[in-house]
Amino acid sequence: MDRIPTGISRFDSIIGGGAPAGSVVLLASEGGAGGREFLYTSAVMNALVHADEEQFDLYYGDLHERADPPKEIHYVSFTADRSELVDEMEYTLEPDLLEAGVERIEFADLSTEFFQPSPIPTDWYAGRTQAIDSLGDNHDRRGVLEALGTYLSDNASDNVVLLDSVTDLLDVSDERLEWTDVTLLMRGLKKAASRWGGLVLILVNRDPLTDRQLGALMDATDGTLLFQWESGGSERARTLVVRQFRGVLSRLEAENIIQFETEIHEGGFDISDVRKIR
Repeated sequence: MDRIPTGISRFDSIIGGGAPAGSVVLLASEGGAGGREFLYTSAVMNALVHADEEQFDLYYGDLHERADPPKEIHYVSFTADRSELVDEMEYTLEPDLLEAGVERIEFADLSTEFFQPSPIPTDWYAGRTQAIDSLGDNHDRRGVLEALGTYLSDNASDNVVLLDSVTDLLDVSDERLEWTDVTLLMRGLKKAASRWGGLVLILVNRDPLTDRQLGALMDATDGTLLFQWESGGSERARTLVVRQFRGVLSRLEAENIIQFETEIHEGGFDISDVRKIR
């Protein structure tokens, strides 16, 4: 089975080169615990494979023999355009590294579809870097799901797609978009992704979710990586816990490894220590 690199070198080497092709992986992160940095690093490192081999070798190293890097990387956001996202990435990645990789990332901004039904002034979110098919005068928030579905159908096959973030869709008090709409989207995405053969990484902020909501999202994906803070004495540490992962978790359990201490340096998100749970 081909593996699609996540872009996190040490993690990929431990799990056999990356995620199984056709996977949908949920990145469920506490605030500041590393989920967003994982997403940024994944996007840039996968882009560097084709954009700058020298820097890729320097920051990532050799690809695993089973790894099959994607030809395209698509970064989809509901609320931010390319310039905003690149500015944010600068806090995570070294400037030369970011500059080389970002040119090979396709950014899709769904701000218009997301904000259009709301009272937010149009000039606050107009002016996207990539045009998405207009939904006309549709005043149903479900229009953003339709736009997302169309974009994924056109671009996800054999590629890496990064979705930032499902949290934006989870305001279940908004009667225009029900919680069931989001969970159905995730289940449909999982089914389609198995045919597309690429990798879809979905970021979600854990803080506003109930245990039931998080469980529903986990059930609708192939893998879940939990990013959380742990306290040890007077210090706090970021950790990554693998909760489920089709085709990967059994390998980790066999080696008694499911939890990792992490760090963020000039090369982005990384694993700094492996904890063995016995």
